[in-house]
Amino acid sequence: MKFAIALYSPAHAPSSRRALLFAQAVLSGGHEIVRLFFYQDGVHSASANVVTPQDELDIVAQWRDFVSHHQLDGVVCIAAALRRGVLNEEEGQRYSRTAANLDAPWELSGLGQLHDAVQTADRLICFGGP
Repeated sequence: MKFAIALYSPAHAPSSRRALLFAQAVLSGGHEIVRLFFYQDGVHSASANVVTPQDELDIVAQWRDFVSHHQLDGVVCIAAALRRGVLNEEEGQRYSRTAANLDAPWELSGLGQLHDAVQTADRLICFGGP
C-alpha cells in the first residue's frame, strides 16, 4: 500500500512522534511512503534551529535521519514555512534574511505537492491539525 503522510503539528507535540512511529511502521510493514508533507506548525519539525532539551527525544533529528536514511520525499510547505521563519538558503536570500534553517533532506514546495501525493497514494494519513 502507498501512503502519503501529512504532519500539521510541531516537533514537540505528541502527534509528531506518533507520525514518525507510524511512518517507521509503514516501511517496516513493506509499504511505501510516497511523500511526507509538513504543513502549518509541522514545518518546525524540519527546522535546523530547534533545540531539544537533553532529557527529551529529539524528534527533529529523528525526522531528519529517517527521511535521509530512507531517501524519502520530505516536503515542507513553502507558504507555511515562510510565515513561520523556516527558510532554506534560496528563500533567505530572496527575502534578505541573514540565516537559513532548512537544509537537506527537506524540500520547500507548494501545497500542490500534497495534492499530487494524495493522487498517487492509496491513503492520506494526517497527524495534528486544527
